[in-house]
Amino acid sequence: MQYEKPVRMEKADEADSPKDAWMIRPCEIYDDEYSDCASFKARFHQYFVFGKFVDCSQWKHDYENCVRWRDSKNVKACDELIKSEKKRRYERLKAHIDNDIWEKRDAPPEDWNKPLPEWMQNEYKDTYLAHKAKELNDPKAFKEPERTLCVIS
Repeated sequence: MQYEKPVRMEKADEADSPKDAWMIRPCEIYDDEYSDCASFKARFHQYFVFGKFVDCSQWKHDYENCVRWRDSKNVKACDELIKSEKKRRYERLKAHIDNDIWEKRDAPPEDWNKPLPEWMQNEYKDTYLAHKAKELNDPKAFKEPERTLCVIS
């Protein structure tokens, strides 16, 4: 299925749209998510994993709100859709947000890009990844092997 390309809003439209309107996906994605959630294969998987069927109605409701927002710029539908996206995002990140074991950093460590230890560099130097990195950095260092066309008939 072809998705609609996000349309760049004009300056007048940006002023009228809610602050978090960037969170809204193309409407066809909501419809696809609903179709996938309600499919026979998904229902079988849901029953196997959770022991019950998952409620897919929110995807359908989001699709309807998206169409209302896209076609008639219904602000109430847009607000409901943004609220739904925020709830979905919170549920996805809930384990990370509730994690009180690890201390969250504001910035990377100061020495995050220091050279690797010598023993690790020695192990790395003859790997496929090291050869490919050298090839990308200096294409003349590696010559392409001669190719022959051998046909057995």
